[in-house]
Amino acid sequence: MTRIVLIGAGSITFAKNLLSDLLTFPELSESTIVLHDIDPERLATAEAMATWMVAELGIGATVEAHADRRAALDGADHVINEIAVGGMAAVRRDFDIPARYGVRQTVADTLGIGGVFRALRTIPVMVGIGNDLAELAPDATLFTYTNPMSMIPRAVYEGTPFRNVVGVCHAARDTQSTLARMVGVPEEEVSFTTAGVNHQAWVLRFERAGENLYRRLDEVIEANPELRRRVRVEIYRNFGYFPTESSEHGAEYLPWFLPHADQVERYRIPVGVYLDWLADGHAEYEQQKRSLDDGKGVTIERGEELASLAIHSMETGTPRLLHGNVRNGGLIANLPADATIEVPCHVDRAGVQPIRIGELPVQLAALNTLTLNVGELTVRAALEGRRDHVYQAALLDPNTAATLPVHRVRELVDELIAAHGDLLPEGIRA
Repeated sequence: MTRIVLIGAGSITFAKNLLSDLLTFPELSESTIVLHDIDPERLATAEAMATWMVAELGIGATVEAHADRRAALDGADHVINEIAVGGMAAVRRDFDIPARYGVRQTVADTLGIGGVFRALRTIPVMVGIGNDLAELAPDATLFTYTNPMSMIPRAVYEGTPFRNVVGVCHAARDTQSTLARMVGVPEEEVSFTTAGVNHQAWVLRFERAGENLYRRLDEVIEANPELRRRVRVEIYRNFGYFPTESSEHGAEYLPWFLPHADQVERYRIPVGVYLDWLADGHAEYEQQKRSLDDGKGVTIERGEELASLAIHSMETGTPRLLHGNVRNGGLIANLPADATIEVPCHVDRAGVQPIRIGELPVQLAALNTLTLNVGELTVRAALEGRRDHVYQAALLDPNTAATLPVHRVRELVDELIAAHGDLLPEGIRA
């Protein structure tokens, strides 16, 4: 039977969505579902949820729960990672400390000073997972949802012997759906090509039956002044291709928005919104836990999660085209070969097979390179224990650099290192 492991299974909403998909595929209904989390209460809640789902569906899946990660990973066929190292307390530090320096952030998990420190505390754990997989399940595929997506897979394939790691994210798929709705064309009639860097990929082709739908999008934007108050629309109008990340999220990867109070107002950027999302998620967890404790269970509804779709394709041979974050290796010719990039991938029984894109338009490659530069320094800082690379990553970060002078960036880095303490690699703490 297929052994599917969820690492960070205490992220209950994410786990519920994944399990709803996996367990409702008839071909996967006899799988062994393995749950791991370092929080005993959340692990117990995840186990109760998975067990209830199996009984409710009347299927033959087996559920295991392990506090020990190696026991969970041993013999895995597929691993889905969704860890959040340090939890809500670490995220709040990522927001509150920079805010005292005047650095605004919205989500702080992909780029920006928050993204840098999320990576620094996540990479050591991911290196441990990669080393475990190389020993215990070398033929498994690791699907990772944890941000920053452009850094985490790279850290695994550069810092461990394990190579079969794919980052999965909804942004490209959701953007394609958004664009189809904006121009009033059924999505199934549209041909898309979307590629770049996670949360900063680009819709390179947007057509229906040979018609360039970007012309129709221009008309929609011109007719609606409110659309021109969105960050991603502004990026599209200046760089010629629509980006895959939401306006509130994409604003913090660039120097032109969050450092300026008038631009925050103009583009309606919700500073600190991720803290609200986390609070909502905690409330949802408590509600679901009460429901499970009362024997009422949870709602089982398919959500078409990318990892579950990929696993189904690999187990059944059902062909799908999904976006994955993988080592570049020339897939995008004008981005660094060692970078993690996001491209469409064929997925079937042969696994995840990325599609070669060629060269991005030069202006898009230039923006992506800015993002990748911060990521490369952050990954090297974590893997090599280099505090100087942390300073350099922060100094190169567009939002941080546009907000603070050099000495204040260094002071901010020092304070965040002290605050996160043992969550960070030892060399950085020294």
